[in-house]
Amino acid sequence: MPKAVIIPQIGGPEVLRIEDIPSKQPGPGEARIRVEAVGLNRAEALYMRGAYFEQPKLPSRVGYEAAGVVDAVGEGVDPTWIGKRAASVPGFSMNTNGVIGEEAIVPADTLGEYPAKLTAVEGAAVWMQYMTAYGALIHYGKLTGGDFVIIPAASSSVGLAAIQIARAEGAISIATTRSSKKKQELLDLGAQHVIATEEEDLVAKVKEITGGKGARLIFDPVAGPFLEKLAQAAAPGGTIFEYGLLSMQPTPFPLIAAMSKGLKIQGYTLMEIRHDPTLLSKAKKYIFDRLEDGRFHPKIAKTFPLSQVVEAYQYLESNAQVGKVVITV
Repeated sequence: MPKAVIIPQIGGPEVLRIEDIPSKQPGPGEARIRVEAVGLNRAEALYMRGAYFEQPKLPSRVGYEAAGVVDAVGEGVDPTWIGKRAASVPGFSMNTNGVIGEEAIVPADTLGEYPAKLTAVEGAAVWMQYMTAYGALIHYGKLTGGDFVIIPAASSSVGLAAIQIARAEGAISIATTRSSKKKQELLDLGAQHVIATEEEDLVAKVKEITGGKGARLIFDPVAGPFLEKLAQAAAPGGTIFEYGLLSMQPTPFPLIAAMSKGLKIQGYTLMEIRHDPTLLSKAKKYIFDRLEDGRFHPKIAKTFPLSQVVEAYQYLESNAQVGKVVITV
């Protein structure tokens, strides 16, 4: 029987268990992946704590991003998927389709091929990060050459994807991180500017970098009181995309800055792209092509074997990483 990671009760990584479960055949519209690697995300850390959009129905599986080989498909699914290397695009129910384990059943429309030159570990570090950044910066934000874009929490996998997208589009990225500890590495990974927000004045530095204009786009997973500073650093008519709540604090609306600058503050999640077939197809192609030609390349922070899933999520939550944390199966 295949092994799978189970949430038996609400809590942190320490509650996770590895259990043997019966092998399943994919149902109509589903596909089965023989899993080789799984990318970890903060969405799952929230899910196991009961703090995500979807509540776990215990016991529940967990996990969004499995990479491996498609070895079976259900009714209505193109059989040519069988034998292909693919990874699952997040945005489905973890209650019914959690993927951490040796076998994963996922909606077939979430399958995304990745270039053959990528390893399974790299393939498990593609869809959440690049598609999240694509939706905000390319689809909604219409990022273009010469734009300034602020990228808070830039050492995350999504932050690094945003840096790569900005560079590919000829925009100027202003990455932020709390301390200067990760500053040089972020510069080495392609950020044109890096601001250590606990050591430097964010608003003053952005004004200096942009010649007083401010940033037209801000791609923020932090929220909380930090939003006020981001609003002050935004350009008139700019947009702030809020796609996370890393601060876990209340988020006061920056009314004065928003009114005086005509700012747009937009909540956003990957699901907006995932559940629109036309947008999903367009996003997959955009990302695949740039992975293929080398403009994009996932940064892997650290890998853990399946047996160390608890330690892997603890490392993810430590904020020590730069890039993606991946479990190998």
